[in-house]
Amino acid sequence: MTDNITGEYRRHGRIEVVCGSMFSGKTEELIRRLKRAKFARQQVEIFKPAIDTRYSDADVVSHDQNSIPSTPIDSSASILLLAGENEVIGIDEAQFFDDGLIDVCNELANRGIRVIVAGLDMDFKGTPFGPIPALCSIADDVQKVHAICVKCGSQAYVSHRLVESDKRVLLGETHEYEPLCRECYKNVSKEEKTQTRNT
Repeated sequence: MTDNITGEYRRHGRIEVVCGSMFSGKTEELIRRLKRAKFARQQVEIFKPAIDTRYSDADVVSHDQNSIPSTPIDSSASILLLAGENEVIGIDEAQFFDDGLIDVCNELANRGIRVIVAGLDMDFKGTPFGPIPALCSIADDVQKVHAICVKCGSQAYVSHRLVESDKRVLLGETHEYEPLCRECYKNVSKEEKTQTRNT
């Protein structure tokens, strides 16, 4: 906030993006930032896609079971309708939202709201995922967090899918996905292609 010429306070809006692979701590970081804002007595609202019911129908929950109450919604347009007078807006699993989320975040930031977005930047094939890449390009701050590769212990690059499915959106946990570095992902992909050809 800054003090303007009349002595009134004007908030500065901004967009912060926390992205990376699964098991990298994206939601954990989102919850940490939002809880700090609440502790500072700021008005906070958190949104998540209604399809994400893995741990809770309503709460945003990290893999470590830390949680914060949220509002499940079906489209990004609902965020503008429900933002109200909040000073901080959190958005989890943003990759599952429509591309309208980019304009929504810009609109909120232009209103003087701090917007904190968390989500996967790539899908299981290593392809840019949903609105996250575009949000990274317009964000005031981007933090890429990393899981640890389960094969070699290097920084993970992608969320490798362990189950057979070509669906881009497949909610899952450690039984369905594992974090892999670029080299291990390349090796596993080669093995899977060889197995497919031999069956």
